[in-house]
Amino acid sequence: MSNNKSHLDMKHTFLSVFLLALVTLASAQTSWKPAGDKIKTPWAEQVNPNQVLPEYPRPILERTQWQNLNGLWDYAILDKGKMEPQQYDGQILVPFCVESSLSGVQKSVTEKQELWYHRSFDVPAAWKGKHIILNFGAVDWQADVYVNDIHIGTHKGGYAGFSFDITPYLNPKGHQKLVVRVWDPTDKGYQPIGKQTLTPNSIWYTAVTGIWQTVWMEPVDANYITNVKSAADIQNGTLELTLRSALDNPNDLVEAVLMDGAKEVSRAKGIANGTLRMAVPDAKLWSPEHPFLYTLKLTLWRDGRKLDEARSYAAMRTIAAVRDWDNGIYRMQLNGENYFQYGPLDQGWFPDGLYTAPTDEALLFDIRKTKELGFNMIRKHVKVEPDRWYYYCDREGILVWQDMPSGDMGNGWEPYKYNGGTDQNRTSQSAQNYYDEWTAIMDQRGQHPCVVVWVPFNEAWGQFETQKVVDYIKSMDPTRLVNPASGGNHRDCGDIFDFHHYPNPAMFLSDPGRVNVLGEYGGIGLPLEGHLWFADKNWGYVKFQSKEEVTKQYLEYAEMLKTLIPRGYSAAVYTQTTDVEGEVNGLMTYDRKEMKMDVEQVRKVNQEVIHTLK
Repeated sequence: MSNNKSHLDMKHTFLSVFLLALVTLASAQTSWKPAGDKIKTPWAEQVNPNQVLPEYPRPILERTQWQNLNGLWDYAILDKGKMEPQQYDGQILVPFCVESSLSGVQKSVTEKQELWYHRSFDVPAAWKGKHIILNFGAVDWQADVYVNDIHIGTHKGGYAGFSFDITPYLNPKGHQKLVVRVWDPTDKGYQPIGKQTLTPNSIWYTAVTGIWQTVWMEPVDANYITNVKSAADIQNGTLELTLRSALDNPNDLVEAVLMDGAKEVSRAKGIANGTLRMAVPDAKLWSPEHPFLYTLKLTLWRDGRKLDEARSYAAMRTIAAVRDWDNGIYRMQLNGENYFQYGPLDQGWFPDGLYTAPTDEALLFDIRKTKELGFNMIRKHVKVEPDRWYYYCDREGILVWQDMPSGDMGNGWEPYKYNGGTDQNRTSQSAQNYYDEWTAIMDQRGQHPCVVVWVPFNEAWGQFETQKVVDYIKSMDPTRLVNPASGGNHRDCGDIFDFHHYPNPAMFLSDPGRVNVLGEYGGIGLPLEGHLWFADKNWGYVKFQSKEEVTKQYLEYAEMLKTLIPRGYSAAVYTQTTDVEGEVNGLMTYDRKEMKMDVEQVRKVNQEVIHTLK
């Protein structure tokens, strides 16, 4: 009888929990909906406020235990300098910025205001005795973080992730309170902003304020692995791993095991925050055609006790600028072979999420479409993507040129002068912020083998101290090429001379001492009714009325590009992957629902362009 009663009680409890979950789910879904009436991607309908971007956000350094903090938070917009609100304005869906439709808010925030976030969370009982790390993928721009009404830190920088050990500030039990205050002056400040503006028009887009990448927490020991970078030497068949940990303790050892599927390839052990060299016999080289990734198992030890373990990956690939002595032209070489790099200028914006893809599938979509169109490279334009985007480039096989988001603009532009003029002088505060943000971006995205070129400046947008910046990048990362200023004021430094020309490909300037690339061209416009951000005011370098006309023009430009490759171009960037707001010069519409060219014809000619060099 008692067993029967216990069984009935269990069924009753389960039913109550199940019904409560259904009520909670229904409540969340009814309290949130996309805001506004702008166009949306097909993935907007798949956004679930209870499971927003549920994938582990950092595949390059992955732990099994973690908790996603995305979802509905309270928000308020107050005048700058106010205290935490006693009442919030409503709910916002994190991690979509407040200006986006998918946030459910779609309100602008000026430089005279601050955006406040609030939520509560519980720490799993199984994490007792562990250090709890609170991670933010990215917050634009200045974030002050409070845990249980204690200000635990400030972070400045809209594109790099940051973390806090929140263990000392947690309540012994029960709910924990989390508050984030954000200030973002957008184009009224000196900080990197890319193409954001408070007054969107032409090639300038809606501002992005607040949390725009995943927020999560994970349990670790007092010391744990924070970063892993690899550098391949394919000639000698070795891989160097630089592993960093939170603490510099000489008693802590790091062990790395390199795997090819289930087969162990190599194993090495060394002091934490040191470098390991691993043998990779008969190495499988990574390239866009064969994007092979080795698995890495990483463990941090102290006195025989396992402090931390994480899963990562590495690739055997090299990038270099080498003179071709047959014709005296510098070429980019991938894995020791001349390799023409060709891809689109990729802004990474979405009409519904702005900086943030609605789903992980949406994040992957543009990369796969780029590959389908026959390209082998993407220039990520004045924006930095979430870590998973680079993971997909690693996995799918696409080279990445990574721009530094531009900011503090106002420099004089001398596009056809060589090594002339004076670089802009910034305030010491602005210059230091540039170096701080760029360092963090390189440190985090430099973990990915897909990234082969750093681009510190676009055109002359905020260009300053070019030689000094290039030298700094080279000291930070000698394994990649540096494109000093894509289409900007030409300074005699770095590995690449980058020329922009719209709409057709052209070569008016060249540099015999560096790799020459056509950093931007194209911009063929086609406004498609039903897929436009603006009813009018749509912009392109040249505009046509049909997909057939656009395809024909693209093919003509590709044929022109072929003739320039023997003359010296080693890479080219077509503008651009998708339409963005008022720009209608994408290969796809902004909502990703229409291709604007014939895919097969474009793929065929793109492959011909790439193989012109071979």
